[in-house]
Order: sequence, then structure tokens, then C-alpha cells
Amino acid sequence: MPTLTAILSDIHGNLPALESVLEDMKQYNIDQVISLGDVSGYYPFINEVIELLEAHNAINLIGNHDRYIIDNTDCPRSTSANRCLGYQKSVITEENKVWLAKSVPSFVLGEASFVHGGWDDPEDEYLYKITPSYFERFNEKFFFCGHTHVQKYIDLKNGQFFTNPGSVGQPRDGVNTASYCLFDEEKGNVILKRVLYDIDKVAYQMKRLGFEEKFYMNLYEGSRIGGNVDSIDIER
Repeated sequence: MPTLTAILSDIHGNLPALESVLEDMKQYNIDQVISLGDVSGYYPFINEVIELLEAHNAINLIGNHDRYIIDNTDCPRSTSANRCLGYQKSVITEENKVWLAKSVPSFVLGEASFVHGGWDDPEDEYLYKITPSYFERFNEKFFFCGHTHVQKYIDLKNGQFFTNPGSVGQPRDGVNTASYCLFDEEKGNVILKRVLYDIDKVAYQMKRLGFEEKFYMNLYEGSRIGGNVDSIDIER
């Protein structure tokens, strides 16, 4: 049967952002929720976020931050990320860690393929430059991934389509609203969505836990920690 799928990515423990996205979704007849991974990392509400996704029967793909939690390892490129992960590792419940460990590396729904990073490395490949030839080796028509935290829809002009729904919990494309997308499998439509949320709630909790401003001020800017803004471009 035709389905309307809500596709979320890179929630990163940001409960207020996820709550606003779920509230926005109520206006649609959503059949299923797919999370493209990185439920964990950065912001402090790891247990609450997992429990909300579980309550919505979300299919979760494993992201690199989720892997760091599951395997109790560190991010090889960011001391800031590791400090946040250290807090999450100390508070995540065993039940929620088990749920996270059940995350799948990839998922296919009809003509749509889903990963966290990229199709050469599902967990940790960054796709900032999109080329049609990258996708032509696959049979699917629609491709969805996260990881870059940049919302983008691209018609590859070869009968295939690429979408990054952006980040729910830490947008890095210069817009500070939580992002996600809707996918209508029957019509082949992708609808990009942006939702306001209460960033102050996240900032307050981070400050209360002893994190310096640099760990949360980026949320007001829609940027990385440190202020950099990213983009996704197509190369033909």
C-alpha cells in the first residue's frame, strides 16, 4: 500500500527539537517514521529521545555517534563531540542502549534507499558533493542520507533523486530550525520541512550540566560547534 513516511536524521539528543518535529507531523497521515541515525551525541536528552522514537515505532539506522555509544569508543576527530558523548554514556539506560544497538546499517523501502552517511560507508561517509554517477550503479530511484546536517533535495536528471532531510537536533546549513522531510512513496514526492523549537531549553540544560557556551550557541546560528556553516552541492 502507498505510505507517507516521515524521515528524520541527526537528532543528537535534542529533545525539544524532536518534540516540535513530532508535533508538526501530527497534521499529516504519517504511516511510518524512519530515523537516519545519530540519535545520540551532543545534547543531553539521549534517553528521552530514544524513548520517543521507540513510542513511534521508528526504524532507526545506525550513525557514527550511535556507534560510539554502543561500542564505548570515541570520535576520532572531535574532542567536543567526545565530551558530549561522555555525558551520554554515563546516563543512557541499559534498555535504551539495547534499542540503539538494534539499529540497522541501511534500509530499502520500495524504490527508496536509506543510510546515515553514504552508500560506500553507511555510518561515516560525508556526501557534500553529489554526482549522478555515484548513484547510477544502484537500482533504486530515491536516496536518503543524513550525517552532514544540511537539508537538500536534488533531481539528479537521470531518473534518480537525492535527499538529505537535514538535522533535527543540530542544523548546520545556516538555518536554526529543526529539519526533516516527508516522502510520499506512491507519488514519488519529497517535501522538505523546517520547524521552530525552543533552543533556550537545550541551552539551559547544557549550561546546567556545566557545558560552556560554545556547545550550544551554535544552535541559535544553525551551525557547527565553532560557527562553521556547511552546504551540499551537485557536480555533473
